[in-house]
Amino acid sequence: MAAMEIVAVPYDHPDAVTLNDRVQIEYAERYGEGDHTEMDPLQFTPPRGLYLLAYDADGTPLATGGWRAMDATPEGHRAGDAELKRMYVVPEARGRGLARRILAALEESARAAGRVRMVLETGNKQPEAIALYISEGYEPTEKFGYYRFEQDSRCFAKPLRAAGTAGAGEEHDGEQAEGAAAR
Repeated sequence: MAAMEIVAVPYDHPDAVTLNDRVQIEYAERYGEGDHTEMDPLQFTPPRGLYLLAYDADGTPLATGGWRAMDATPEGHRAGDAELKRMYVVPEARGRGLARRILAALEESARAAGRVRMVLETGNKQPEAIALYISEGYEPTEKFGYYRFEQDSRCFAKPLRAAGTAGAGEEHDGEQAEGAAAR
């Protein structure tokens, strides 16, 4: 893979907006409409969130992802949650491990910010995303958020533990592969 850089940017950075527009088109193709979850750019400002973009050596944005702090809500979030949002890799860059690299950086950031669980919502029409999250240790969890009553919705969670505190029987590997999107 050619040189690639992952950088923190504001959620409303022009390149982030461009990739968000592309993922919305993909959601519309898969589900008939884009994602209607309300998101404020300030939610992705450290230390209560983070938004990342991956660029190739030429400065072309290839992938994106972010997390935002969520505490107990009527929509089903728990105290200490970090909600993964807008994980997306442009189709021409899939298969390079970008999603895994961004996911790992987001998990580390959320852990460092004191978040205790990473959660995400995706849909059953995104099997590559589901496969990525399961391969990274995410497990199905009770539904939460805007789409919690939708049949196509799938929610996953992963505990965020400090380095070296994996539970008994848990193993971690450094495999770098690829997946797709979290709404």
